[in-house]
Amino acid sequence: METPSGRLRQVAALVYRHHDDRLEVLLITSRGTGRWILPKGWPQVGRTLPQAALREAYEEAGVRGSVSTRVIGSYAYEKTDLPPKTNRGFMVDVFPVHFSHQEKNFPERGERHGEWMTPEEAAERVDEVDLKGILRAFGASSKIAAE
Repeated sequence: METPSGRLRQVAALVYRHHDDRLEVLLITSRGTGRWILPKGWPQVGRTLPQAALREAYEEAGVRGSVSTRVIGSYAYEKTDLPPKTNRGFMVDVFPVHFSHQEKNFPERGERHGEWMTPEEAAERVDEVDLKGILRAFGASSKIAAE
């Protein structure tokens, strides 16, 4: 699915939990470069965009939880490890996923590393400027809601 700008659309799961009285989000490593990313992937036939994001969270990190139907932001990125003349531009819609538990076995187990951290720590680790903003805004809005 292409966006009006010609970028290919993907969906991502911003997996979060409250642990020891603090908000944490889950980042995973990409398989190719080991960069810190959100679980993400392609929209899927027969699934809504939020359902596809939740499916990616399971496949890539073993996450089970509940997904919001509301996009909390979008970010663009370029893949550099694709063949020449391949569309390298992507636009990713981000859906919050409230963490319930993690399965011991899941499709990409052993292919990625995951780590829980504060939204601010996550913003420091990701490369995409717009994703940094989404993470910081999510952390700030959660603090306001908790007060």
